[in-house]
Amino acid sequence: MRLLVLIASLVLLAVGSTTAQDKHFTQFYAAPTYLSPAFAGTTIQSRVSSNYRNQWPSIPGAFVAYNVAYDHYAPEIKSGFGILATHERAGSGALRSSSVSAQYAYEIRMSRELYFRPALQFTFSNRNINFNDLIFGDQLIRNNDPTTVEENVFEPVSFFDMSSGGLFYSPKFWFGASLHHINQPNESLYPDRIGLLPRKFSLHGGYRFNAGSGGHYRKSGKEIVVAFNYKSQAEFSQLDLGAYLELDPLVLGVWYRGLPVKSNNLGYANQDAVAVLAGIGTDRFRFAYSYDITVSQLSVGASGGAHEISIIYEWANKRNARLGKRRIVPCAKF
Repeated sequence: MRLLVLIASLVLLAVGSTTAQDKHFTQFYAAPTYLSPAFAGTTIQSRVSSNYRNQWPSIPGAFVAYNVAYDHYAPEIKSGFGILATHERAGSGALRSSSVSAQYAYEIRMSRELYFRPALQFTFSNRNINFNDLIFGDQLIRNNDPTTVEENVFEPVSFFDMSSGGLFYSPKFWFGASLHHINQPNESLYPDRIGLLPRKFSLHGGYRFNAGSGGHYRKSGKEIVVAFNYKSQAEFSQLDLGAYLELDPLVLGVWYRGLPVKSNNLGYANQDAVAVLAGIGTDRFRFAYSYDITVSQLSVGASGGAHEISIIYEWANKRNARLGKRRIVPCAKF
C-alpha cells in the first residue's frame, strides 16, 4: 500500500505538454470514475452509472459520447474496484473511439473524519475512421457520387495507457486530483506517423452545506453543494464552477464553464457555456438532465447547445449498509 501511495503521488506531479482534448461531461460527478479512478468504490457497496452527451447537435458531425461504469467497495480490504467503458463518435460518426478501463483505489483513514484514497487506472483504447462515411470534394462536385479518387490511408489503432488519482474527503468536503494518459501512447491513425495522446490534469473539489436540521452524519433533506473542476490538457484549460440545491428528492443546479480571463494565448476570455440541471435522487436511484447554453463566439443558435442525461443506481447488503454510515463521501450527485 505504501508503494501504491508513492506511485500515485509521483504521477500526479508529472504533468507534461499535450496536443488534444478528451471529451468532458457537464455532470462530471455523475461520471465520478471517469473524472478520477480515486472515486472507484466511493459508495456504501456497489454502483452502476451511465451517461449520454450530445454536444452541438445543430452542427453536422456533432460529438456524441457514452459512458457506462460499475464500481464496488470492499470494506474488508478497504479497497474500491471499478470498470469503465466509454465510446464517442464525431464527424457524422466517421471517427470513433472506445475504451475499457480497470480501476483500483485504496482507502486510508487519516483521522476520525478524514480519509485519503490513492488510485490507479489501466486502459485499453481503440480508435478508427469509417472511410465510407467520409465525403470528399470530388463527390460533392459530382452531386454526391459515392465514388472518390481519394485513397484510404487510415488504419485502426489500439493502445494501452495509465492514469492515477488521489482524493481527500471528510463528511463535509472533498478535494482531489487526477492525471490521465501518463505514458502518452501513440493514437495516430496514420501508420507512419506519431500522434501522442496528451496528458490531462484535473483538480476538483467541493463543500456540502447542511441547510436543514439533520445531524452531523445524517442528511436533512436540504443541502447546498458548491463544487469545481479545473482541467488542463496541452494548451487548453477549463474551469467548471457551480452549485446544487438538493431538496430531497429534487436536485437543481447551475454551472459555468470556461475561464473568465484571457487564456490559451488566444487574446480573449475562454467562455464556453452556462449549464442548467434538474434531477431526482433517492437513496438508490438518481436521474438528471442538463442543458448547456453556449456563451462562446459559437452562439447557442448555431451550435444547438448540448444535452446530457445521467442515470445512477446504488445498492448494498444490510451489513455493508450499516458499515457505510461511518464513511460518507459528500460529493455532488451530478
